[in-house]
Amino acid sequence: MNFLKTNVKKMFSGKLSFFFLIVTLFWLKTYAVYTIEFDLGIQSLFQHFLLFINPISSALLAFGFALFFKGRMRNIAFVVINILMSFLLYANVVYYRFFNDFITIPVIFQAKTNGGMGSSALELMNPLDILYFTDTIVIIGFIVLKKVKIQEKLRFRSVMAVMASAVLIFLINLGLANIDRPELLTRSFDRNYLVKYLGTYNFTVYDAIQNSKTTAKRAMADSSEIAEIENYVKANNLDANPEYFGKAKGMNVIYVSMESLQSFVIGKEIDGKEVTPFLNSLVEKEGAYYFDNFFHQTGQGKTSDAEFIMENSLYPLPQGAVSMTHAGNTYQSAPAILKSKGYTSAAFHGNYKTFWNRSVMYKSYGYDEFYDATYYNMDNQEDLVAYGLKDKPFFEESMPMLEDLPQPFYTKFLTLSNHFPFDKHENDTDFPQGDTGDGVVDRYFQTAHYMDQALEDFFNDLKESGLYDNTVIVMYGDHYGISENHNKAMSKVMGKEITDFENAQLQRVPLFIHVPGMEGGVNHTYSGQVDVRPTLMHLLGVKTNDYIHFGQDLFAKDRKEIVPFRNGDVMSKEYSSIQGVCYDNETGKPVAESEADKCKEVTNDAQKQLELSDKVVYEDLLRFHDPKGYTPIDPNDYQYNNPNPKNSENAEDQKTNEQH
Repeated sequence: MNFLKTNVKKMFSGKLSFFFLIVTLFWLKTYAVYTIEFDLGIQSLFQHFLLFINPISSALLAFGFALFFKGRMRNIAFVVINILMSFLLYANVVYYRFFNDFITIPVIFQAKTNGGMGSSALELMNPLDILYFTDTIVIIGFIVLKKVKIQEKLRFRSVMAVMASAVLIFLINLGLANIDRPELLTRSFDRNYLVKYLGTYNFTVYDAIQNSKTTAKRAMADSSEIAEIENYVKANNLDANPEYFGKAKGMNVIYVSMESLQSFVIGKEIDGKEVTPFLNSLVEKEGAYYFDNFFHQTGQGKTSDAEFIMENSLYPLPQGAVSMTHAGNTYQSAPAILKSKGYTSAAFHGNYKTFWNRSVMYKSYGYDEFYDATYYNMDNQEDLVAYGLKDKPFFEESMPMLEDLPQPFYTKFLTLSNHFPFDKHENDTDFPQGDTGDGVVDRYFQTAHYMDQALEDFFNDLKESGLYDNTVIVMYGDHYGISENHNKAMSKVMGKEITDFENAQLQRVPLFIHVPGMEGGVNHTYSGQVDVRPTLMHLLGVKTNDYIHFGQDLFAKDRKEIVPFRNGDVMSKEYSSIQGVCYDNETGKPVAESEADKCKEVTNDAQKQLELSDKVVYEDLLRFHDPKGYTPIDPNDYQYNNPNPKNSENAEDQKTNEQH
């Protein structure tokens, strides 16, 4: 104890005055960013106090490493550490402005494979953001103007006292946090909680530790681990509805991922004009089954997560994207299941194969062919957006490749036009922008309308080709397009305040299933992306009893109608649990305290599903599962049937892209 007292006094001597100036500036800057940029749901003075103190331990520890140096090297270390820490903080600011989430270690690694994100990032930046680097400028100014004396090397005990103080403050912080949120580090599904109580820097360290455990989990897993999951799936499996089972047997399948399309645009008008007239017609004329209580369930992997859920009926991970962290796992995906039924499978995407690591992930899924940007004309800049080819030329150029596929086929088309920041389409359509004053929201209606036109053209092309009458078409919104950061504008669009409850309702995305020979209609069942694979399989007459899946057939009787979200929220037919509050769906209001347990059953079931699904992915448990009649896919030995791109120049561009 005397050791600490003695050295704490030295901290405030002249030798450490510059150090404490740096720590204080960084601490106050971080706190300012928390309060200005992040909506962390502070509900009490105690939580606000924790938010205020949580940057201290990180700042002391990080800048404490510079104290091991002496003279100019110490000052250089101060600057380098400040720049690195400031960059991490600012990266979280930019990421949060769109995703309302914080950067995780897998997201950092997946950034290098996701080219085209530059324009989106620039859209989220503000010239005033330079103020978030004020402390960096001040520190450099002090050093350049020689306002800081060249310091000799500190005694090791003094440096260790600083480090010990950082650890002590963190432990106090963690202890207080656990009072307000018991088992914070073991029970939290929501990164908001971790940042609110511990800060962005401590969260990053925690996230790195959690990710380091995943390799160990897989190595330690054995075949006995799959038994619990098999028992849960069998206990919750529903028989197919005989009215629908096999109605599409032998038909082709086309999935269309409708980028960022949310359900609020269906039936919406701008200046008296329908935003999505074609999709509206499918609802009004019953040209397809439309599910109006269908929710996306994606995590940080967004579009890639949606693909993963739809193909596997498993949930995405709490951090990062499965396609980046577990692409080499064993999966029993829809394309591989249908391979034994004589289906050829192909994926079509107007971006390069490395985006979201699809070149590897699609092999694990069992796709026979993958047509990426190297198969399309990417020379005309007017036909491109930041993430690849616009929807109309994409569908048009895809048709000859689709027609060449052996039938029956299972295919997937990924659209790109309706992607944040929703721009570069003003010359492609005369549809007006919105008038909320928020550029992102206003442009969203224009790009959504363009996508709707492209979908109508695609349907017409399918009819002309003769494929339409023998093809099941599944169109789904992959994830939200308008984040919580635009709730002010969205309140104008929706005509009401966007509360936590209303924001959860906005996570509905459209799902259309067109089956030739079936009338269609609107289906109100509460459902999510995890439910689509068993639904499609049953329509095709494929039994799913032997497969691991967490969804339930959308047409089955006695469905649970529970929709788990990756952040811990749960939607159900009558009640919804949102950020720990139980709401009555009919009133949109929190239930009385005496009825607070209304959400417990659905919440417990949802958490169980998420935990078991995570176990499947983290431990790669499907390598121990052997469904009857299924041939396993080994992605390490798997090759596509179409290895040579048609456009050699684009292939060369792709090669250069991969090298960089």
